[in-house]
Amino acid sequence: MGHDTEPAGEGLMHPMQLFELVIVMLLAIIVLHYAANKLGLPPAVALLAGGALFAFLPGLPVISLDPQLVLVIFLPPLLMDGARFIALRHLQRHMFGIVALAVGAVIFTTAVVAAVAHWLVPGLPWAACAALGAIVSPPDAVSARAVLQRVHLPRRLSILLEGESLFNDASGLVLFRFAITAGVTGAFSMVDALQSFVMLAAGGALIGAVIGALWVLTVKRLDDKYLMIASSLLAPWASYLLAESVHVSGVIATVTTGLICGWYQHVVFPAMVRMNGTAFWAVMIFLMEAFVFLLIGSSLRGVIERVGGLGVVLDEMTLPILAILATLIVARFVWVFGSDAVIAGLRAMGICGYKPLGPRSATVLGWAGMRGVVTLAVALSVPEGFPGRDFILTTAFAVIIGTVLLQGTTLGAVIRMVKLPESESDRPRMTMSEAEAAMAQAQVRIVEVHAYDAEGTLLHPRLLERYQRHAELSVSYAGQEEEFSDRLHAHFDLVLKAIAAGRAELLRLHRTGEIDEHTLQELERDLDLEELSALSAKA
Repeated sequence: MGHDTEPAGEGLMHPMQLFELVIVMLLAIIVLHYAANKLGLPPAVALLAGGALFAFLPGLPVISLDPQLVLVIFLPPLLMDGARFIALRHLQRHMFGIVALAVGAVIFTTAVVAAVAHWLVPGLPWAACAALGAIVSPPDAVSARAVLQRVHLPRRLSILLEGESLFNDASGLVLFRFAITAGVTGAFSMVDALQSFVMLAAGGALIGAVIGALWVLTVKRLDDKYLMIASSLLAPWASYLLAESVHVSGVIATVTTGLICGWYQHVVFPAMVRMNGTAFWAVMIFLMEAFVFLLIGSSLRGVIERVGGLGVVLDEMTLPILAILATLIVARFVWVFGSDAVIAGLRAMGICGYKPLGPRSATVLGWAGMRGVVTLAVALSVPEGFPGRDFILTTAFAVIIGTVLLQGTTLGAVIRMVKLPESESDRPRMTMSEAEAAMAQAQVRIVEVHAYDAEGTLLHPRLLERYQRHAELSVSYAGQEEEFSDRLHAHFDLVLKAIAAGRAELLRLHRTGEIDEHTLQELERDLDLEELSALSAKA
C-alpha cells in the first residue's frame, strides 16, 4: 500500500506519519464498527462511508493503493480463513453449482458487460470492454463474508456463495489477463485462453496441495504452540506467492491449502493450540476485513483526482456507470434463473440429478453479488496508457460502492421477504443433541474399560458418576497434594482418555457426514475446554 501526499508534492510520508495514520485508521475501525452495530447496518457499509469521509479530511494524504501489494497482503489469509471453515463435504456435493457460478457466471457477466460498455461508449475498444467486464464480474470473498455473517441462509445457499467467492477470482483474473494482452498486442485465441485457464487452475491446485501436505507434516513435528500458530499464518502466503512465482493461480493454490489445513487441523492441533489459534485468526481476519473496506473508501479521493475530478465523473461517466451497475445485477439474475431453469429441465428429462434451487433461493443468490477489494486492486493494475483506463477504474470503484451499499444493506430484507425454505438434503443427519449423546457414549465406554484394574476393582467411581463430587475432591486436595497426587494424576489421565475417545467419535461423525461443520466446531470447542481444564488440574 503506497501513501502519497497532497498533489502539491512534499515527498513521501515519514514512517512515523504512516504509523500514526495506521493507528488512526484502527481507531476509526472500532468507532465505525460500533456505530454500525448500534444502527443495525452492515459494518462494511459504515467502513466504506467512513473511509470515503476520511479521504477528504483536510491535511490528510491521498491514499493510493498498490494493487499487487494489496492482493498479496489481504487476499491469501482471507481466502485461507474462508477455506479452512467451509464444510468440505457440502462443498463437494454442490461443486457443480459452485463451478457454474465461479466460472460460468463470471464468463457470462463479462461478455454482457463488455457488450453493454461497447454500446454505451462506442469509442472504447472491445479489449478494454472485456477487461472492464472481467474486473467487475466476480463477487468478492471479503464482501460476501462481511454480509453473510449477519444473515441466516440455508446450508446450500451459504455453501454456494462461499464456494463461489473462493474460486471466482481465478476466473476473473484469467479473463482480465487475456483482455489486457489482447488490448496491448491485438491478438486473442479462445483455445489458448481455455488451455491457460486449465493449466493455471491445475497448477494452483497442485501447489496448494503440496504446501498443505508440508504444513500437516511440519505441524506434527512442532512441539510449541506459538510455532504451530505461526505456521498456520505462513501457509496462505507461502502457497499464494509460490504459485504466483511459477505463473499459476495463487487463488486456487491458497484455497486448496486452506481446505487441507481445515480438514487436518482437528487432528494435528492440540486443544490449547486450537483455542489460541482460533482466537488469533478471528481477530486478525476481523481487522483485515475492516482495513480492506476502510482502505477502499479512503482511496475514493485518489480515484477521483486520477480521472480529472468529480466534475468529470458526474458529467461524463455517471450514466454509463449506472447502466453498467444495473447490467451487472440483471446479468447475474439472468444467469442464476436461466441455469436453474436448465437444471430443472434436465432433471425432468432424467438427464441430471442435481436439484434446482427454486425461485426463492435463486432470488437471494442473484441479489448476493457484492464486489470488493479484488475488483479495485485489479482495476488499479490496468497498465498506464491502456484504452479507457480512467473509465475502467472509476466504474470499478462505483460498482464496489453501489453493490455494497445497495445489495449489502438489503440482503437481509430480501431473505426475510422470500422466506427461504431449508432443503432437507442439506440438513445434517444428526442434531446437536444426538451428536452430543453419541460422543458421551463413546466417552462412557472408554471410562468403563479403564475404570477397573486387572482384578476388577473399581478405581474411578467419580468418573462414572460424571464428576458429581468434583467440588468435594477439590477441597480435600487442598493442602494434601502429595497424598492425592498419584490418584489424581490417574484420575485426570482417564479424563483425558475419555476426551480423546469423544473427539475420535466426533471426527468420525463428521468424516462420515453425520454432522455438519458447525456441529463439529461447537462440540470440539467443548472438548477443548474440558481438555484444558483436565491438563491444568493435572499439572
